[in-house]
Amino acid sequence: MRERAPGLSVRLKLTLSYAGFVVIVGIAVFVVGFLVLRFLPEGNLYSESGIFTPRRRDLTEVFVRYTWFAVGALAVVGLGGGWIVSGLMLRPLHRITDAARAVRDGDLAHRVDLPGRRDELTDLADTFDAMLARVEETLDEQRRFAANASHELRTPHATMRTLLEVARADPAGVDLERLLHRLDLTNERAIRLTEALLALARSTRGGALSPEPTGIDDLVATVLAEAEGGAAGLDLALAGASGGIARLDETLVHQAVTNLVRNALVHNVENGWVRVAVSGELDEVIVDVVNSGEELSRELVATLPEPFVRGTGRTRGRADGTGLGLAIVASIARAHRGRLELWPREGGGLHARLRLPR
Repeated sequence: MRERAPGLSVRLKLTLSYAGFVVIVGIAVFVVGFLVLRFLPEGNLYSESGIFTPRRRDLTEVFVRYTWFAVGALAVVGLGGGWIVSGLMLRPLHRITDAARAVRDGDLAHRVDLPGRRDELTDLADTFDAMLARVEETLDEQRRFAANASHELRTPHATMRTLLEVARADPAGVDLERLLHRLDLTNERAIRLTEALLALARSTRGGALSPEPTGIDDLVATVLAEAEGGAAGLDLALAGASGGIARLDETLVHQAVTNLVRNALVHNVENGWVRVAVSGELDEVIVDVVNSGEELSRELVATLPEPFVRGTGRTRGRADGTGLGLAIVASIARAHRGRLELWPREGGGLHARLRLPR
């Protein structure tokens, strides 16, 4: 925490400012009155009835004497009134400060919850509450992510340990070729999961982007050419390409489109199909990936961008998936200030739309 030298409180500053303005107004009135008195003629004055009228000097002496009394009274009233008014005005700030201290001490559930009509202070309090809600949600997501990542990483290592323990317990009865094959598959799964975690970590760092002019149509065509080898028995085709050129991080966008196509291929049905279309608008590029597949509910589809969630549930997903594909796509979209949209397709399957600003 930054160390600061002690100074005047905001309440005292406002009080002094309020009292200073009141005194200045009083002095201004005094000056105006004094100038008005200068227009009175010098000497004693008598009305037509013979009544005596004070001289200018007499009026000036009385005016000056009582004006200083009035200015002093205004200073006292300004200090007292300013202290009370500034206290009332700053009370919401004290409430916001107390909430900030509570959050600093670890109480992320604390909220300002400032009542009253909308003004600058209520806007500040509402923005602060929204920020706290977002921070709490982000921390909860990180905790769930850490727990799920630990579970996913532990599974292949535990499998390899079990295989080795069984082989060590009965060396004579071990089928070495089968053991090596299973160890190779399990190790490959751990490698894919680790690479996916690294890709997810990189995609969340928006400041690490390296935007450059990228031909979206060529990029998508390259991804489809690379994916043809894994599309055995599925109809993979490009339905349209008119994306044009956009300034994007080509490596990350390539990863995002690859994940969308791979997800569509993995979560499909026998003799199914995948259609990819690229369209361009004035301010954004849209990549649509639509695939056939099993019926999906909107509730399930809404959770798919979360880490380690698969199309048929977290624990019943396919063994060749990491559960991070769509989470990486969503992170890449956010890093580019875009978004990933998902909705179930009528008749089964998924429609994924990646929107990226041009």
